[in-house]
Amino acid sequence: MGNLIEQVQVFSPTVREESVRGKTAGSLERWQRAKRSLAGGVSSGLRRSSRPYPLYFSHGHGAMLQDVDGNSYLDYTLGWGPNILGNAPPEVVHAIQEAAQKGLTFGAQHDLEYEVAELLTQVIPCADRVCFANSGTEIVQVALRLARAATKREKFLKFEGHYHGWDDTVLRSYHPSATQLSNQPRGPIHEGQGQLPASSTVIAQWNDEESVREAFNSNPGEISALICEPLMCNSGCIAPKPGFLEFLRSITEKQGALLIFDEVITGFRLGIAGAQGFYGVTPDLATFAKAVGAGTPLSVLAGKLEFMQLIERGEVVHAGTLNGNPVVLAAARAALTTLIGDADSIYGNLFRRGERLRDGLAAMLRRQDHSLHVAGEGPVFHLSFTERQPRNYRDLLTSDRQKYSNFALALLDEGVLILPDGRWYLSAAHTDEDIERTLEAVERTLD
Repeated sequence: MGNLIEQVQVFSPTVREESVRGKTAGSLERWQRAKRSLAGGVSSGLRRSSRPYPLYFSHGHGAMLQDVDGNSYLDYTLGWGPNILGNAPPEVVHAIQEAAQKGLTFGAQHDLEYEVAELLTQVIPCADRVCFANSGTEIVQVALRLARAATKREKFLKFEGHYHGWDDTVLRSYHPSATQLSNQPRGPIHEGQGQLPASSTVIAQWNDEESVREAFNSNPGEISALICEPLMCNSGCIAPKPGFLEFLRSITEKQGALLIFDEVITGFRLGIAGAQGFYGVTPDLATFAKAVGAGTPLSVLAGKLEFMQLIERGEVVHAGTLNGNPVVLAAARAALTTLIGDADSIYGNLFRRGERLRDGLAAMLRRQDHSLHVAGEGPVFHLSFTERQPRNYRDLLTSDRQKYSNFALALLDEGVLILPDGRWYLSAAHTDEDIERTLEAVERTLD
């Protein structure tokens, strides 16, 4: 009986938190110091949700990260997605070092601009032309501005639970609470205070054709674009049901609206051609960030010539002091050259290892009678403790978030770093041995 009580205590959240705190005093000290000068002590509000507090890291290599206290972690966060080749990939680091020695930014043209653009237009189905910016939030605004100019319409349609950056125009109905949805079931719902009115935003439900038809019918001739994550990575990695993306392609064409794929996460993660290649549906415009820069701040708008010409002719303003700077484009060229040159091997391994990890996690948790669902595709998936398979964002509200938080904390104590929202990312640096080590750590948490 004593051994049983001792075992239960070892794997309780309270004991796990105490264990992590005992190993990460350096992080706690730094976070307390940071809060005296940095708002919230973090550079992005989403990082505040880490338990027991935000960790501070000193360096990383491949699939591993090391914190300031010397603890090593198998990394499934990958900087929230950008590190497709792992942490500090040598080819990218070398390219950055070479570029930085020549100049950090010119505010003028250089060879890397067209060299990277040529690589992108060769592999992205919708990319007759591309343009560069620095963040996913920024490039989405370029896409929506372009759609308004092309259609002479002001409104756009987005899906509840989809994330397109933190600009006022798109940060609506991203993660509304059950209470908010009860009070305002049709949205759009602000995510925080200080946001501008949402008169230009129309909300529909993912995987629900009727809600899309209703949105267009209720706003006849007013919707310039429909924007979506082709795989809903930011909320459960919920895939489009069969035929849904084809339906979106068809209805936007009939309604005279542009179809925009937000491939900030799926781009160069689901394959060289992104989600549009993976699912076989070509949008009018697509936005990329994260993996395209391999850990550096780069974003890309790719689009069909008839729309991108509005930028070429100066009819739509696209500007930015640091756009296309040589350091990030050197990183992108190195990363893209690697991914394109060895695509079959890299993506074959990413999907194979992703499936092994997903299946292993699900099997272990279900053996312990946990109700859960794992969704996604190979190198990016989501785990939630829930009784049913989610079809859209509202279905996710029934999941047990506290249980997942406890699970993430236990894995952190075992040296496995995962994101607090249920997402898992794999990189080309993860090995079969890393996957097996991770599953062994999971087994220890579920003793």
